[in-house]
Amino acid sequence: PQGAIGMFRKCIAALGFIGFTSLAAAQSAQEYMVTITNITPGQTFTPQFVATHASNFSMFSLGAPASESLEIMAEGGDTGPLMADVAGLATDVLTIDGLLGPGETTSTVVTGVPGRDFISIAGMLIPTNDTFFALNRLRLPEDRPALLFVPGYDAGTEVNDQSCASIPGPRCGGEGFSPDPGEGFVHIGNGFHDLGDTNDNGAEVLGPEVYDWRNWVARIVVRRLSR
Repeated sequence: PQGAIGMFRKCIAALGFIGFTSLAAAQSAQEYMVTITNITPGQTFTPQFVATHASNFSMFSLGAPASESLEIMAEGGDTGPLMADVAGLATDVLTIDGLLGPGETTSTVVTGVPGRDFISIAGMLIPTNDTFFALNRLRLPEDRPALLFVPGYDAGTEVNDQSCASIPGPRCGGEGFSPDPGEGFVHIGNGFHDLGDTNDNGAEVLGPEVYDWRNWVARIVVRRLSR
């Protein structure tokens, strides 16, 4: 009987089926602790998207236009569309609720398959027009924890006017997602600049004294819990 089972598995493999491989991978899912620290002096992170997933999912590519799902998250902090995008490819996907202020840390536990799955993390920076932090498609660590410092990215989907009229959140309460064009591609965010105190319509414009940042904006640790 054992020989027959072995022959059956060889036949299945020869025909290109992956059922046994997928089952074995699913059975080897492990828990990972994800820890996010906001290291900006004046920005707040919106609720954070976290997913473990197959290799063929990527939130964005630098120099390429943002997807609508990324645009919605980067302009308004809504992670729902990104969660829907990855759902069919995910081992685990969730959003960490609540705002994460400067110097604050939050953690969550997700499951993933070491050596097979990748992890992606993202959240909007407020108050900004369309800036977000992200860890995009990192392979899950198998042994030592992964420590990463990530920059602020600009989705390129909204003009960086720094105007409260076009910035959502508790500081400004302005518009979130909008179809207005921006630079047209995802790039490294270039912070805040002195654009005056109000725009042509009299809306408040935020300045760099409180809300600017340079270099990294988030510290992320991904640590395997179980063996």
